[in-house]
Amino acid sequence: MMKVTGLVKRFPGVVALDGVDLELHEGEIHALVGENGAGKSTLVKCLAGIQPPDGGSMEFDGVAYAPSSAADGLAAGIQVVHQELALLPYLTVAENLFLRRLPRKAGVVDRRKLRADAAALLEQVGLNVSPDTLVERLGIAQMQLVEIAKALSVDCKLLIMDEPTATLTSREAGRLFGILKDLRERGVAIVYISHHLQEVLELADRVTVLRNGRSVESRTMAGVTAPDLVRAMVGRDLAQEFPPLPDRSPGEEALRVDDLRVAGFDGPLSFAVRRGEVVGFAGLVGSGRTEAMRAIFGADKAVSGNIALFGKKVRIKHPKDAVRHGVSLLTEDRKSQGLVLDLPISANVTLAKLRGALLSFGKERAVSEALGERLHLRSAGVGQHVRTLSGGNQQKVVLAKWLNAGSDLLIVDEPTRGIDVGAKYEIHELLLGLAAEGKALLVVSSDLPELMGICDRILVFSRGKIAGSVERADFDAEHILTLAYSGYLKNGDTQ
Repeated sequence: MMKVTGLVKRFPGVVALDGVDLELHEGEIHALVGENGAGKSTLVKCLAGIQPPDGGSMEFDGVAYAPSSAADGLAAGIQVVHQELALLPYLTVAENLFLRRLPRKAGVVDRRKLRADAAALLEQVGLNVSPDTLVERLGIAQMQLVEIAKALSVDCKLLIMDEPTATLTSREAGRLFGILKDLRERGVAIVYISHHLQEVLELADRVTVLRNGRSVESRTMAGVTAPDLVRAMVGRDLAQEFPPLPDRSPGEEALRVDDLRVAGFDGPLSFAVRRGEVVGFAGLVGSGRTEAMRAIFGADKAVSGNIALFGKKVRIKHPKDAVRHGVSLLTEDRKSQGLVLDLPISANVTLAKLRGALLSFGKERAVSEALGERLHLRSAGVGQHVRTLSGGNQQKVVLAKWLNAGSDLLIVDEPTRGIDVGAKYEIHELLLGLAAEGKALLVVSSDLPELMGICDRILVFSRGKIAGSVERADFDAEHILTLAYSGYLKNGDTQ
């Protein structure tokens, strides 16, 4: 269906694509893997017409293909679910789904048909929200499902999905896999980009590996293992998926939450976390994990309940109260909520703790360089704009910001979303190192293996309540998932 030969794309000081070759066939799920910065997203943008290549050629459906805009890609039958969400926050879910083709009746929008068509798409992807909900009120995982539904709302020849399950739990991901397999049976070609190698092994018919802007390997999936892919991606063996847990003994109680109720969820929530402890929060999309963390941080208002920090009861009405008490929140969407993308690294690192009435750029630079060295931040210097960093290095900048603010309690929501396997290891190593220093960590993740790999215990959310607490010695994926589903099942049905 598509043949790409010697594709080149340059940016100032960077060769993003350096002679990439790619072949896609009808009725095939073709995985595209590589580290952050390998060129995957740039290749997708060239295929979709969003960015023109600087060299090479493309054929689509047997004819020369040289799109000059995204509209050309859409007209050719190419749909893309981007890693960076492209929804309009102040429009409803239904309006976002059918923005280019709102149904009309007598010259005006047919709201009844719009809602009905949207409801059918939302049911297909398993998103239980009203079509009239404003997108700004959705969590990042719910927005991801809306993006997927939008792509599925039209027939296409080539569907490109860039990290579609980055914030989805196994339940939502499983539903998506079923949809993709059905599309494959109907002859649609699918490009599937993911850092979750188990998904690639489960779904893909063939795989192409990019490294440093070049296609280094393309093969069928027969006999391919996860270590094979890692080796091709990073050019070396990765001995183990998670770093070894450091020796540490939990200290004083850092956080105690009593009878916390969050708007839209039953609750109440009660739990405690000690210094030196890494406590995970598992659950399905919409189970209340993120909302609870935002309420603790003061980003959302709690309906009721009490919070104590380091043995003292506190009132947190606003994030500035949380920061003053030594609490930080690494949000699930680092780009829109955790960083100012068009400012340099130095400004982002010092943003949560500005010293004095006047900025000292010398001190700002010195602090940022010290933290960058500590966190192994890879950049051209602290003057580099954050937008140009890879996902893993952007996450390190967010971590540096909160370390500079003096945080002793870190709430980390989806810490490795959209980050490659090598950078994931580094982020996990950093988090465990902070715990070893005596900081308390609360880690929210839709990636259950991640929680089981780095946490001391896992609290499982289900319909806004804590369905159970599982100690590390008792970690079992099936048991944790059963707890996560428990609030959604009737009459003890576990099927």
